[in-house]
Amino acid sequence: MNEIVKVASGVSELDSLLDGLYIGDNVVWHDDSGSLASVFYLNFIQISQAEKKPVIYVSFDRSPKNLFDKLGPLADSPMLTVLDCFTCGKGAGSPIFLKFYEEKRSEYSCQLIRVEKPQDADKLMDILYDTHATMEGDVRLVFESLTGMQELWGGEEHILNFYVHSCPRLYELNTIAYWIMEKLAHSPRLRAQINRIAQVAIDLSVKRGTTSLTILKAEKRNLEMLNKPCHYWSKDLNVSFDSEKRAGPIDLGPRLKELRTRRGLSQKELAKLVGVTSSSISQVEGNLIYPSLPALIKMAEVLSVKVSSIFRDKADMRSRVVFPEAEAGEVRCQNLPERSVHIKLLIPADIETRAEPYLIEIPQDTTLPGHFFIHKGEETGYLLSGKLEFMLEKEDYTVQPGDVVCLTSEIPVQWKNPGPDVARLLWIKVR
Repeated sequence: MNEIVKVASGVSELDSLLDGLYIGDNVVWHDDSGSLASVFYLNFIQISQAEKKPVIYVSFDRSPKNLFDKLGPLADSPMLTVLDCFTCGKGAGSPIFLKFYEEKRSEYSCQLIRVEKPQDADKLMDILYDTHATMEGDVRLVFESLTGMQELWGGEEHILNFYVHSCPRLYELNTIAYWIMEKLAHSPRLRAQINRIAQVAIDLSVKRGTTSLTILKAEKRNLEMLNKPCHYWSKDLNVSFDSEKRAGPIDLGPRLKELRTRRGLSQKELAKLVGVTSSSISQVEGNLIYPSLPALIKMAEVLSVKVSSIFRDKADMRSRVVFPEAEAGEVRCQNLPERSVHIKLLIPADIETRAEPYLIEIPQDTTLPGHFFIHKGEETGYLLSGKLEFMLEKEDYTVQPGDVVCLTSEIPVQWKNPGPDVARLLWIKVR
């Protein structure tokens, strides 16, 4: 893969420690108690669904009813596909488990696929890749769990063979896969072999009631916290790390501020749209606190960007050439009266480009007591329809459809639409 693409894990502190997830990562979770990894993979599923990414969940240890109770509202998503390896595996095809398919399946919008012979690793692989082939984009996977596979398949050599063949293929398919394994259920030799193949390996431990996370391996990253335990605690889907143990916090604040100002929103306006206090936005932008996952998802929605964009630099234009109209986002002008002008940024706010295209609409019989932007760089406008007048350095100018306006560093002090129609202006701002 030529370009590293970062993806949010759903746990902002983990992204800070790990420098984010990369497309192609196989992430192995060595779980000390067998129950510590769930909060991390549930957050991973939640943020993947928020970003409209397909998720395949391979279940060996939980019946569909048990799994759906565990997933809660995450199960009611068409972006989720569950490969049920339990019902005909450890469940031995018992009517009590098959009954779920008759009575409850229709209650959930996810896709549920019963694997008839999960004991056959080759057939499972065929079903997995056939399912993946129906999906688009970077698919996310959760395997729960390698331990359950070993119990069904009867030996570590079967687990290692499945893993050795699957990891490289999943890497080439541009997926991100979480692999859960109970640490004490496997030999040190197997754990070492699996770590050697994985791109990321994480140890989760609990001692005297204190949980800790240790990054054992992280390819393509230069991490200060490698092999250093970080204490954390969790409640529901919220995960908090001991700030004194954490490596320098992720530089989320300046990135959020940049995206907010590019949309023309004040901290107070963003806070109102997200449903938090303006003080919270101020503290997030100052890197004093991290937002909750629901607030983070709402911020991305309001700013019309992917959640992962808040954690990384602007996206590279080389990977995008066409931007649908739906990706255009509203821009508010703090220096102009509300509803006096309608402005859309025609490309996503997280795209890196020197020229920013805007569609500007000024209602008929409207006078703007200033310019659209506080900007001293080059700007060019093309009037699509209507008529405009503007004042620049005490001179008045009239613009007709088809006319082009070129500004180098001057800023008009007034714009006016004398009517009778809405004036539509294509405006290019050069950084």
